[in-house]
Amino acid sequence: MNSKKSTEGPLVISIDSSTTSTKAIVVDVTGYVWETSKRNIQLHTPAMDFYEHNPIRWWETTKACVGEVLSKLSTKDRDRVSAIGITHQRESFAPFDKDGKPLRNGILWLDGRATKQIRAYGSAHIHDLSGKPPGVTPGIYKMAWVKENETEIFKEAYKVVDVLSYITWNLTGRWASSVAAADSLGLLDIRNFDYSDELLAIAGVRRDQMAELVPPAEVIEMLKPELVAEWNLSKSIPIIAGLGDGQAAGIGAAAVSPDVAFLNMGTAVNAGVESPIYKCDPVFRTHVSGIKGNFVFEVLQSSGSYLAGWFRQSLGDPKLLGEPDLKLDQEASKIPPGCEGLVTLPYWNAVQSPYWDPVARGAVVGWRGTHSRAHMYRSILESIGFEMKLNLESIQKGTGIRLQSVRAMGGGTRSKLWRQIMADIIGIPITVCLEDEISALGAAVLAMAGIKAHGSHDVANAAKHMANFGDTIEPNLEQSQIYNEVAGIQRQLYPQLKDVFEQLHALSEKYPSATKPESPKAEL
Repeated sequence: MNSKKSTEGPLVISIDSSTTSTKAIVVDVTGYVWETSKRNIQLHTPAMDFYEHNPIRWWETTKACVGEVLSKLSTKDRDRVSAIGITHQRESFAPFDKDGKPLRNGILWLDGRATKQIRAYGSAHIHDLSGKPPGVTPGIYKMAWVKENETEIFKEAYKVVDVLSYITWNLTGRWASSVAAADSLGLLDIRNFDYSDELLAIAGVRRDQMAELVPPAEVIEMLKPELVAEWNLSKSIPIIAGLGDGQAAGIGAAAVSPDVAFLNMGTAVNAGVESPIYKCDPVFRTHVSGIKGNFVFEVLQSSGSYLAGWFRQSLGDPKLLGEPDLKLDQEASKIPPGCEGLVTLPYWNAVQSPYWDPVARGAVVGWRGTHSRAHMYRSILESIGFEMKLNLESIQKGTGIRLQSVRAMGGGTRSKLWRQIMADIIGIPITVCLEDEISALGAAVLAMAGIKAHGSHDVANAAKHMANFGDTIEPNLEQSQIYNEVAGIQRQLYPQLKDVFEQLHALSEKYPSATKPESPKAEL
Protein backbone atom coordinates (compact mmCIF):
# COMPACT_ATOMS: atom_id res chain seq x y z
CA MET A 1 0.00 0.00 0.00
CA ASN A 2 1.15 3.54 -0.67
CA SER A 3 2.64 4.43 2.73
CA LYS A 4 2.78 8.20 2.41
CA LYS A 5 -0.07 10.67 2.72
CA SER A 6 -0.34 13.43 0.18
CA THR A 7 -0.39 16.75 1.99
CA GLU A 8 -1.65 18.55 -1.12
CA GLY A 9 -4.64 18.19 -3.39
CA PRO A 10 -8.20 17.11 -2.69
CA LEU A 11 -9.51 14.25 -0.60
CA VAL A 12 -12.61 12.27 -1.53
CA ILE A 13 -14.95 10.02 0.40
CA SER A 14 -15.80 6.72 -1.22
CA ILE A 15 -18.76 4.57 -0.18
CA ASP A 16 -19.03 0.84 -0.89
CA SER A 17 -22.34 -0.76 0.11
CA SER A 18 -21.93 -4.51 -0.32
CA THR A 19 -23.65 -7.78 0.53
CA THR A 20 -22.36 -7.98 4.09
CA SER A 21 -21.53 -4.40 5.04
CA THR A 22 -21.11 -0.78 4.06
CA LYS A 23 -17.67 0.80 4.09
CA ALA A 24 -16.48 4.36 3.71
CA ILE A 25 -12.92 5.46 3.07
CA VAL A 26 -11.13 8.78 2.72
CA VAL A 27 -8.64 8.78 -0.16
CA ASP A 28 -6.08 11.23 -1.55
CA VAL A 29 -4.78 11.72 -5.10
CA THR A 30 -2.10 9.00 -4.72
CA GLY A 31 -4.60 6.35 -3.63
CA TYR A 32 -3.54 6.52 0.01
CA VAL A 33 -6.45 5.60 2.27
CA TRP A 34 -6.52 7.96 5.24
CA GLU A 35 -9.46 6.56 7.18
CA THR A 36 -11.81 3.59 6.97
CA SER A 37 -15.15 2.80 8.59
CA LYS A 38 -17.39 -0.24 8.33
CA ARG A 39 -20.91 -1.20 9.45
CA ASN A 40 -22.35 -4.68 8.97
CA ILE A 41 -25.68 -5.31 7.26
CA GLN A 42 -27.79 -8.27 8.34
CA LEU A 43 -28.49 -10.79 5.59
CA HIS A 44 -32.03 -12.18 5.73
CA THR A 45 -32.79 -15.66 4.34
CA PRO A 46 -36.58 -16.07 4.68
CA ALA A 47 -36.62 -19.22 2.53
CA MET A 48 -34.24 -21.50 0.68
CA ASP A 49 -32.40 -19.47 -2.01
CA PHE A 50 -34.00 -16.19 -0.82
CA TYR A 51 -31.50 -13.46 0.14
CA GLU A 52 -32.66 -10.02 1.26
CA HIS A 53 -31.68 -6.81 3.05
CA ASN A 54 -33.71 -4.23 4.87
CA PRO A 55 -32.98 -1.30 2.49
CA ILE A 56 -33.07 1.22 5.32
CA ARG A 57 -29.78 -0.29 6.41
CA TRP A 58 -28.17 0.74 3.11
CA TRP A 59 -28.54 4.36 4.14
CA GLU A 60 -28.17 4.03 7.92
CA THR A 61 -24.82 2.25 7.53
CA THR A 62 -23.68 4.73 4.89
CA LYS A 63 -24.49 7.73 7.05
CA ALA A 64 -22.75 6.21 10.06
CA CYS A 65 -19.61 5.30 8.09
CA VAL A 66 -19.26 8.68 6.39
CA GLY A 67 -19.82 10.48 9.68
CA GLU A 68 -17.15 8.36 11.37
CA VAL A 69 -14.40 8.84 8.77
CA LEU A 70 -15.03 12.57 8.63
CA SER A 71 -14.89 12.82 12.42
CA LYS A 72 -11.36 11.41 12.33
CA LEU A 73 -10.05 14.18 10.10
CA SER A 74 -8.65 17.46 11.34
CA THR A 75 -10.56 20.61 10.42
CA LYS A 76 -7.88 21.46 7.86
CA ASP A 77 -8.08 18.03 6.19
CA ARG A 78 -11.88 17.98 6.34
CA ASP A 79 -11.79 21.20 4.32
CA ARG A 80 -9.91 19.29 1.58
CA VAL A 81 -12.78 16.81 1.12
CA SER A 82 -14.10 17.68 -2.33
CA ALA A 83 -16.42 14.91 -3.54
CA ILE A 84 -18.18 11.65 -2.69
CA GLY A 85 -18.02 8.57 -4.91
CA ILE A 86 -20.21 5.47 -4.57
CA THR A 87 -20.04 1.82 -5.54
CA HIS A 88 -22.52 -0.87 -4.60
CA GLN A 89 -23.51 -4.52 -4.73
CA ARG A 90 -24.78 -5.01 -8.24
CA GLU A 91 -28.15 -6.41 -9.34
CA SER A 92 -29.80 -5.77 -5.96
CA PHE A 93 -32.91 -3.59 -5.81
CA ALA A 94 -35.88 -2.48 -3.70
CA PRO A 95 -39.21 -0.65 -4.21
CA PHE A 96 -39.85 2.64 -2.38
CA ASP A 97 -42.70 5.09 -1.85
CA LYS A 98 -42.42 8.87 -2.41
CA ASP A 99 -40.94 9.36 1.04
CA GLY A 100 -38.22 6.77 0.48
CA LYS A 101 -39.88 4.15 2.65
CA PRO A 102 -39.22 0.60 1.37
CA LEU A 103 -42.32 -1.37 0.42
CA ARG A 104 -40.57 -4.70 0.93
CA ASN A 105 -37.08 -5.96 1.67
CA GLY A 106 -34.48 -5.50 -1.02
CA ILE A 107 -33.78 -8.60 -3.13
CA LEU A 108 -30.08 -9.28 -3.58
CA TRP A 109 -27.87 -10.37 -6.45
CA LEU A 110 -27.29 -13.89 -5.07
CA ASP A 111 -31.02 -14.54 -4.55
CA GLY A 112 -32.08 -17.67 -6.46
CA ARG A 113 -35.89 -17.47 -6.33
CA ALA A 114 -36.46 -16.63 -10.01
CA THR A 115 -35.58 -19.88 -11.80
CA LYS A 116 -39.01 -20.02 -13.49
CA GLN A 117 -38.72 -16.41 -14.66
CA ILE A 118 -35.20 -16.95 -15.99
CA ARG A 119 -36.49 -19.82 -18.09
CA ALA A 120 -39.62 -17.98 -19.18
CA TYR A 121 -37.99 -14.71 -20.24
CA GLY A 122 -34.29 -15.44 -20.72
CA SER A 123 -33.10 -15.75 -24.32
CA ALA A 124 -30.21 -14.99 -26.65
CA HIS A 125 -32.09 -11.84 -27.72
CA ILE A 126 -32.41 -10.57 -24.14
CA HIS A 127 -28.71 -11.34 -23.60
CA ASP A 128 -27.74 -9.37 -26.70
CA LEU A 129 -29.98 -6.43 -25.78
CA SER A 130 -28.93 -6.15 -22.13
CA GLY A 131 -25.47 -7.67 -22.19
CA LYS A 132 -26.53 -10.10 -19.44
CA PRO A 133 -26.85 -13.86 -20.02
CA PRO A 134 -29.98 -15.38 -18.45
CA GLY A 135 -28.96 -16.42 -14.96
CA VAL A 136 -29.41 -15.99 -11.23
CA THR A 137 -27.87 -12.55 -10.79
CA PRO A 138 -29.62 -9.93 -13.04
CA GLY A 139 -32.35 -8.01 -11.24
CA ILE A 140 -34.79 -8.23 -14.17
CA TYR A 141 -35.78 -11.83 -13.42
CA LYS A 142 -36.32 -11.23 -9.72
CA MET A 143 -38.35 -8.15 -10.58
CA ALA A 144 -40.45 -10.40 -12.80
CA TRP A 145 -40.85 -12.72 -9.79
CA VAL A 146 -42.18 -9.79 -7.72
CA LYS A 147 -44.49 -8.81 -10.60
CA GLU A 148 -45.95 -12.32 -10.67
CA ASN A 149 -45.96 -13.19 -6.97
CA GLU A 150 -46.44 -9.87 -5.12
CA THR A 151 -48.60 -8.12 -7.67
CA GLU A 152 -49.41 -4.97 -5.67
CA ILE A 153 -45.82 -4.02 -4.81
CA PHE A 154 -44.78 -2.44 -8.10
CA LYS A 155 -48.23 -0.90 -8.58
CA GLU A 156 -47.75 0.99 -5.32
CA ALA A 157 -44.07 1.80 -5.80
CA TYR A 158 -42.95 5.35 -6.60
CA LYS A 159 -39.42 4.12 -7.42
CA VAL A 160 -37.78 0.73 -7.94
CA VAL A 161 -34.06 1.32 -7.77
CA ASP A 162 -30.62 -0.10 -7.08
CA VAL A 163 -28.61 0.40 -3.90
CA LEU A 164 -26.59 3.31 -5.29
CA SER A 165 -29.70 5.27 -6.25
CA TYR A 166 -31.27 4.93 -2.79
CA ILE A 167 -28.05 6.12 -1.15
CA THR A 168 -27.83 8.99 -3.66
CA TRP A 169 -31.42 10.03 -2.91
CA ASN A 170 -30.60 10.22 0.78
CA LEU A 171 -27.46 12.25 0.05
CA THR A 172 -29.00 14.64 -2.46
CA GLY A 173 -32.79 14.28 -2.70
CA ARG A 174 -32.50 13.11 -6.33
CA TRP A 175 -33.49 9.59 -7.44
CA ALA A 176 -30.53 9.03 -9.75
CA SER A 177 -27.96 6.35 -10.47
CA SER A 178 -24.89 5.96 -12.62
CA VAL A 179 -25.34 4.21 -15.96
CA ALA A 180 -22.47 1.97 -14.81
CA ALA A 181 -24.45 1.01 -11.68
CA ALA A 182 -28.06 0.68 -12.86
CA ASP A 183 -26.84 -1.36 -15.85
CA SER A 184 -26.43 -4.44 -13.67
CA LEU A 185 -30.20 -4.75 -13.15
CA GLY A 186 -30.40 -5.96 -16.75
CA LEU A 187 -32.93 -3.30 -17.82
CA LEU A 188 -30.76 -1.25 -20.19
CA ASP A 189 -30.43 -1.35 -23.94
CA ILE A 190 -26.72 -1.47 -23.25
CA ARG A 191 -25.54 -0.23 -26.63
CA ASN A 192 -27.52 2.97 -26.13
CA PHE A 193 -26.87 3.37 -22.38
CA ASP A 194 -30.60 3.81 -21.71
CA TYR A 195 -33.56 1.81 -20.42
CA SER A 196 -35.24 -0.61 -22.81
CA ASP A 197 -39.05 -0.56 -22.89
CA GLU A 198 -39.02 -4.26 -23.74
CA LEU A 199 -36.91 -5.12 -20.69
CA LEU A 200 -38.93 -2.83 -18.38
CA ALA A 201 -42.09 -4.68 -19.46
CA ILE A 202 -40.58 -8.04 -18.56
CA ALA A 203 -39.62 -6.68 -15.13
CA GLY A 204 -43.09 -5.21 -14.60
CA VAL A 205 -41.91 -1.65 -13.96
CA ARG A 206 -42.37 1.70 -15.69
CA ARG A 207 -39.70 4.07 -16.94
CA ASP A 208 -40.85 6.79 -14.53
CA GLN A 209 -40.27 4.38 -11.63
CA MET A 210 -36.59 4.05 -12.56
CA ALA A 211 -33.69 6.14 -11.36
CA GLU A 212 -32.49 8.91 -13.66
CA LEU A 213 -29.29 7.87 -15.42
CA VAL A 214 -26.04 9.85 -15.19
CA PRO A 215 -22.82 8.91 -17.05
CA PRO A 216 -20.04 7.60 -14.78
CA ALA A 217 -17.64 10.14 -13.26
CA GLU A 218 -20.09 13.02 -13.79
CA VAL A 219 -21.76 15.07 -11.04
CA ILE A 220 -25.16 13.74 -9.99
CA GLU A 221 -26.05 16.50 -7.52
CA MET A 222 -24.63 18.44 -4.58
CA LEU A 223 -24.76 17.14 -1.03
CA LYS A 224 -27.82 18.22 0.99
CA PRO A 225 -27.19 21.32 3.15
CA GLU A 226 -28.34 19.50 6.29
CA LEU A 227 -25.68 16.81 5.76
CA VAL A 228 -23.03 19.44 5.06
CA ALA A 229 -23.86 20.92 8.47
CA GLU A 230 -24.16 17.58 10.29
CA TRP A 231 -20.78 16.39 9.00
CA ASN A 232 -19.09 19.74 9.75
CA LEU A 233 -18.04 20.32 6.16
CA SER A 234 -17.04 23.85 5.18
CA LYS A 235 -18.80 23.65 1.82
CA SER A 236 -21.21 21.56 -0.22
CA ILE A 237 -19.55 18.86 -2.29
CA PRO A 238 -20.68 16.94 -5.38
CA ILE A 239 -21.86 13.35 -5.43
CA ILE A 240 -20.11 11.73 -8.42
CA ALA A 241 -21.78 8.99 -10.46
CA GLY A 242 -20.05 5.75 -9.56
CA LEU A 243 -20.33 2.16 -10.72
CA GLY A 244 -21.00 -1.42 -9.69
CA ASP A 245 -18.52 -3.07 -7.36
CA GLY A 246 -17.20 -5.49 -9.99
CA GLN A 247 -16.26 -2.78 -12.47
CA ALA A 248 -14.99 -0.66 -9.56
CA ALA A 249 -12.53 -3.38 -8.56
CA GLY A 250 -11.06 -3.30 -12.06
CA ILE A 251 -10.71 0.49 -11.98
CA GLY A 252 -9.15 0.31 -8.50
CA ALA A 253 -6.60 -2.14 -9.91
CA ALA A 254 -5.92 0.15 -12.91
CA ALA A 255 -6.89 -2.76 -15.17
CA VAL A 256 -7.89 -0.25 -17.83
CA SER A 257 -6.66 -1.89 -21.05
CA PRO A 258 -7.78 -5.12 -22.79
CA ASP A 259 -4.46 -6.92 -22.10
CA VAL A 260 -4.75 -6.57 -18.31
CA ALA A 261 -7.49 -8.40 -16.41
CA PHE A 262 -8.75 -7.89 -12.90
CA LEU A 263 -9.43 -10.96 -10.77
CA ASN A 264 -11.48 -10.56 -7.60
CA MET A 265 -10.89 -13.57 -5.36
CA GLY A 266 -13.71 -12.74 -2.98
CA THR A 267 -16.93 -14.39 -1.79
CA ALA A 268 -17.65 -14.88 -5.47
CA VAL A 269 -14.80 -14.90 -7.98
CA ASN A 270 -15.09 -12.61 -10.93
CA ALA A 271 -12.71 -11.33 -13.57
CA GLY A 272 -12.90 -8.97 -16.50
CA VAL A 273 -11.25 -6.67 -18.99
CA GLU A 274 -12.03 -3.28 -20.48
CA SER A 275 -13.24 -3.01 -24.06
CA PRO A 276 -13.95 0.05 -26.23
CA ILE A 277 -16.53 -1.95 -28.21
CA TYR A 278 -19.67 -3.88 -27.26
CA LYS A 279 -19.78 -7.63 -27.71
CA CYS A 280 -22.30 -10.28 -26.68
CA ASP A 281 -20.82 -13.67 -25.87
CA PRO A 282 -22.35 -16.85 -24.38
CA VAL A 283 -19.64 -17.13 -21.73
CA PHE A 284 -19.20 -13.62 -20.35
CA ARG A 285 -21.56 -10.81 -19.45
CA THR A 286 -21.04 -7.26 -20.62
CA HIS A 287 -21.30 -4.30 -18.25
CA VAL A 288 -21.08 -0.58 -18.73
CA SER A 289 -17.60 0.52 -17.66
CA GLY A 290 -16.67 3.31 -15.29
CA ILE A 291 -14.72 4.71 -18.26
CA LYS A 292 -17.32 6.62 -20.25
CA GLY A 293 -18.25 4.88 -23.50
CA ASN A 294 -16.43 1.67 -22.60
CA PHE A 295 -17.66 -1.78 -21.64
CA VAL A 296 -16.36 -4.51 -19.34
CA PHE A 297 -16.37 -8.15 -20.42
CA GLU A 298 -16.79 -10.02 -17.16
CA VAL A 299 -16.98 -13.62 -16.03
CA LEU A 300 -18.58 -14.58 -12.73
CA GLN A 301 -18.15 -17.65 -10.56
CA SER A 302 -20.45 -17.50 -7.57
CA SER A 303 -18.53 -20.05 -5.48
CA GLY A 304 -15.31 -18.29 -4.57
CA SER A 305 -13.93 -17.90 -1.07
CA TYR A 306 -17.52 -18.63 -0.03
CA LEU A 307 -16.85 -22.25 -0.96
CA ALA A 308 -13.56 -22.41 0.93
CA GLY A 309 -15.36 -20.91 3.93
CA TRP A 310 -18.19 -23.41 3.56
CA PHE A 311 -15.67 -26.28 3.66
CA ARG A 312 -13.91 -24.98 6.76
CA GLN A 313 -17.18 -24.33 8.57
CA SER A 314 -18.87 -27.59 7.57
CA LEU A 315 -15.96 -30.02 7.42
CA GLY A 316 -13.01 -28.23 9.01
CA ASP A 317 -11.80 -27.75 12.56
CA PRO A 318 -14.99 -26.92 14.51
CA LYS A 319 -13.03 -24.78 16.98
CA LEU A 320 -12.18 -22.29 14.20
CA LEU A 321 -15.83 -21.66 13.22
CA GLY A 322 -14.92 -21.38 9.55
CA GLU A 323 -11.99 -18.98 10.00
CA PRO A 324 -8.78 -19.52 7.95
CA ASP A 325 -6.88 -22.63 8.99
CA LEU A 326 -3.10 -22.45 8.51
CA LYS A 327 -2.68 -26.13 9.32
CA LEU A 328 -5.18 -27.10 6.63
CA ASP A 329 -3.37 -24.85 4.13
CA GLN A 330 -0.06 -26.51 5.02
CA GLU A 331 -1.52 -29.99 4.58
CA ALA A 332 -3.12 -29.05 1.27
CA SER A 333 0.14 -27.54 0.00
CA LYS A 334 1.81 -30.95 0.27
CA ILE A 335 -0.74 -32.63 -2.00
CA PRO A 336 0.25 -32.80 -5.69
CA PRO A 337 -1.66 -30.97 -8.47
CA GLY A 338 -4.78 -32.90 -9.42
CA CYS A 339 -5.19 -34.14 -5.81
CA GLU A 340 -4.35 -37.70 -6.83
CA GLY A 341 -7.42 -38.11 -8.98
CA LEU A 342 -9.95 -36.01 -7.04
CA VAL A 343 -11.76 -33.33 -9.06
CA THR A 344 -14.50 -30.92 -8.01
CA LEU A 345 -17.29 -29.11 -9.81
CA PRO A 346 -17.66 -25.95 -7.66
CA TYR A 347 -21.30 -25.16 -8.40
CA TRP A 348 -22.54 -25.01 -4.80
CA ASN A 349 -24.40 -21.80 -5.73
CA ALA A 350 -25.41 -22.82 -9.28
CA VAL A 351 -23.16 -21.76 -12.17
CA GLN A 352 -22.83 -18.44 -13.92
CA SER A 353 -19.96 -18.30 -16.45
CA PRO A 354 -19.70 -20.21 -18.69
CA TYR A 355 -22.99 -22.17 -18.56
CA TRP A 356 -25.44 -19.82 -16.76
CA ASP A 357 -27.44 -22.72 -15.32
CA PRO A 358 -29.49 -21.79 -12.21
CA VAL A 359 -30.13 -25.44 -11.23
CA ALA A 360 -26.55 -26.73 -11.51
CA ARG A 361 -25.10 -28.26 -8.35
CA GLY A 362 -21.70 -29.11 -6.95
CA ALA A 363 -19.98 -32.47 -7.30
CA VAL A 364 -16.79 -34.13 -6.09
CA VAL A 365 -15.63 -37.00 -8.28
CA GLY A 366 -12.88 -39.57 -7.81
CA TRP A 367 -13.00 -40.37 -4.10
CA ARG A 368 -10.70 -43.10 -2.77
CA GLY A 369 -10.20 -44.24 0.78
CA THR A 370 -6.74 -42.68 0.78
CA HIS A 371 -8.09 -39.17 0.13
CA SER A 372 -8.20 -36.80 3.10
CA ARG A 373 -9.92 -33.54 4.07
CA ALA A 374 -6.87 -31.72 2.73
CA HIS A 375 -7.33 -33.42 -0.65
CA MET A 376 -10.88 -32.15 -0.89
CA TYR A 377 -9.91 -28.67 0.26
CA ARG A 378 -7.18 -28.39 -2.34
CA SER A 379 -9.50 -29.87 -4.97
CA ILE A 380 -12.00 -27.09 -4.22
CA LEU A 381 -9.32 -24.40 -4.65
CA GLU A 382 -8.12 -26.02 -7.86
CA SER A 383 -11.65 -26.29 -9.23
CA ILE A 384 -12.18 -22.54 -8.93
CA GLY A 385 -8.94 -22.09 -10.86
CA PHE A 386 -10.05 -24.50 -13.58
CA GLU A 387 -13.26 -22.54 -14.05
CA MET A 388 -11.31 -19.28 -14.21
CA LYS A 389 -8.91 -20.70 -16.79
CA LEU A 390 -11.82 -21.60 -19.07
CA ASN A 391 -13.45 -18.22 -18.55
CA LEU A 392 -10.30 -16.17 -19.16
CA GLU A 393 -9.68 -18.10 -22.35
CA SER A 394 -13.17 -17.10 -23.47
CA ILE A 395 -12.56 -13.43 -22.65
CA GLN A 396 -9.36 -13.47 -24.70
CA LYS A 397 -11.27 -14.91 -27.65
CA GLY A 398 -13.86 -12.16 -27.22
CA THR A 399 -11.32 -9.33 -27.27
CA GLY A 400 -8.84 -10.97 -29.65
CA ILE A 401 -6.10 -9.77 -27.30
CA ARG A 402 -3.83 -12.04 -25.26
CA LEU A 403 -3.70 -11.26 -21.55
CA GLN A 404 -0.29 -10.17 -20.33
CA SER A 405 -1.09 -9.90 -16.64
CA VAL A 406 -3.82 -10.34 -14.06
CA ARG A 407 -4.30 -8.00 -11.10
CA ALA A 408 -5.85 -9.74 -8.15
CA MET A 409 -7.70 -8.52 -5.09
CA GLY A 410 -10.05 -9.88 -2.44
CA GLY A 411 -9.68 -12.05 0.63
CA GLY A 412 -8.44 -15.01 -1.40
CA THR A 413 -5.17 -13.23 -2.19
CA ARG A 414 -4.18 -13.61 1.46
CA SER A 415 -3.79 -17.36 0.90
CA LYS A 416 -0.35 -18.02 -0.63
CA LEU A 417 -1.55 -21.52 -1.51
CA TRP A 418 -4.64 -20.42 -3.43
CA ARG A 419 -2.99 -17.58 -5.32
CA GLN A 420 -0.13 -19.86 -6.43
CA ILE A 421 -2.65 -22.53 -7.50
CA MET A 422 -4.55 -19.88 -9.44
CA ALA A 423 -1.41 -18.56 -11.18
CA ASP A 424 -0.27 -22.09 -12.07
CA ILE A 425 -3.65 -23.03 -13.52
CA ILE A 426 -4.31 -19.91 -15.61
CA GLY A 427 -0.66 -19.69 -16.65
CA ILE A 428 -0.53 -15.87 -16.35
CA PRO A 429 1.40 -13.79 -13.78
CA ILE A 430 -0.80 -12.48 -10.98
CA THR A 431 0.00 -9.15 -9.34
CA VAL A 432 -1.63 -8.51 -5.97
CA CYS A 433 -3.35 -5.18 -5.33
CA LEU A 434 -2.44 -3.80 -1.92
CA GLU A 435 -5.64 -1.95 -1.08
CA ASP A 436 -8.16 -4.18 0.69
CA GLU A 437 -11.12 -1.94 -0.15
CA ILE A 438 -10.42 -2.12 -3.86
CA SER A 439 -13.99 -1.45 -5.03
CA ALA A 440 -14.18 1.62 -2.79
CA LEU A 441 -10.86 2.74 -4.27
CA GLY A 442 -12.35 2.35 -7.76
CA ALA A 443 -15.25 4.62 -6.82
CA ALA A 444 -12.72 7.09 -5.39
CA VAL A 445 -10.91 7.08 -8.75
CA LEU A 446 -14.15 8.14 -10.48
CA ALA A 447 -14.72 10.82 -7.84
CA MET A 448 -11.21 12.20 -8.44
CA ALA A 449 -11.76 12.15 -12.20
CA GLY A 450 -15.11 13.85 -11.71
CA ILE A 451 -13.43 16.85 -10.09
CA LYS A 452 -10.35 16.76 -12.42
CA ALA A 453 -8.01 16.05 -9.52
CA HIS A 454 -5.36 14.73 -11.93
CA GLY A 455 -5.89 17.44 -14.53
CA SER A 456 -8.73 15.92 -16.55
CA HIS A 457 -11.86 13.78 -16.46
CA ASP A 458 -9.78 10.80 -17.70
CA VAL A 459 -10.71 7.88 -15.41
CA ALA A 460 -7.95 5.61 -16.73
CA ASN A 461 -5.34 8.28 -15.99
CA ALA A 462 -6.66 8.76 -12.46
CA ALA A 463 -6.60 4.98 -11.91
CA LYS A 464 -2.93 4.77 -12.86
CA HIS A 465 -2.11 7.50 -10.34
CA MET A 466 -4.02 5.81 -7.52
CA ALA A 467 -3.41 2.05 -7.86
CA ASN A 468 -0.78 0.40 -5.67
CA PHE A 469 0.63 -3.12 -6.04
CA GLY A 470 2.47 -5.78 -4.08
CA ASP A 471 3.90 -9.16 -5.05
CA THR A 472 3.69 -10.73 -8.49
CA ILE A 473 3.15 -14.51 -8.50
CA GLU A 474 4.73 -16.16 -11.51
CA PRO A 475 3.17 -19.43 -12.73
CA ASN A 476 5.16 -22.64 -12.30
CA LEU A 477 5.22 -23.93 -15.88
CA GLU A 478 5.68 -27.58 -14.87
CA GLN A 479 2.66 -27.39 -12.61
CA SER A 480 0.74 -25.59 -15.38
CA GLN A 481 1.29 -28.53 -17.72
CA ILE A 482 -0.15 -30.96 -15.17
CA TYR A 483 -3.10 -28.67 -14.49
CA ASN A 484 -3.87 -28.45 -18.21
CA GLU A 485 -4.47 -32.21 -18.22
CA VAL A 486 -6.58 -32.18 -15.07
CA ALA A 487 -8.61 -29.23 -16.39
CA GLY A 488 -9.46 -31.26 -19.49
CA ILE A 489 -10.96 -33.96 -17.28
CA GLN A 490 -12.74 -31.50 -14.99
CA ARG A 491 -14.45 -29.82 -17.95
CA GLN A 492 -16.20 -33.08 -18.80
CA LEU A 493 -18.15 -33.13 -15.53
CA TYR A 494 -20.84 -30.52 -16.19
CA PRO A 495 -21.96 -31.82 -19.62
CA GLN A 496 -22.29 -35.32 -18.19
CA LEU A 497 -24.12 -34.22 -15.03
CA LYS A 498 -26.41 -31.57 -16.53
CA ASP A 499 -29.40 -33.91 -16.87
CA VAL A 500 -28.85 -35.21 -13.33
CA PHE A 501 -28.98 -31.63 -12.01
CA GLU A 502 -32.32 -31.12 -13.77
CA GLN A 503 -33.70 -34.23 -12.08
CA LEU A 504 -32.43 -33.11 -8.68
CA HIS A 505 -34.01 -29.68 -9.19
CA ALA A 506 -37.34 -31.28 -10.06
CA LEU A 507 -37.08 -33.43 -6.94
CA SER A 508 -36.31 -30.41 -4.73
CA GLU A 509 -39.33 -28.60 -6.17
CA LYS A 510 -41.51 -31.62 -5.46
CA TYR A 511 -40.23 -32.05 -1.90
CA PRO A 512 -39.11 -28.56 -0.74
CA SER A 513 -37.04 -28.20 2.39
CA ALA A 514 -38.34 -26.16 5.29
CA THR A 515 -34.80 -25.53 6.53
CA LYS A 516 -33.42 -22.02 6.24
CA PRO A 517 -29.87 -21.85 4.86
CA GLU A 518 -27.03 -20.47 6.92
CA SER A 519 -24.40 -18.13 5.50
CA PRO A 520 -20.89 -19.52 6.05
CA LYS A 521 -17.96 -17.20 6.51
CA ALA A 522 -16.55 -16.10 3.18
CA GLU A 523 -13.02 -15.09 4.16
CA LEU A 524 -10.34 -17.37 2.82
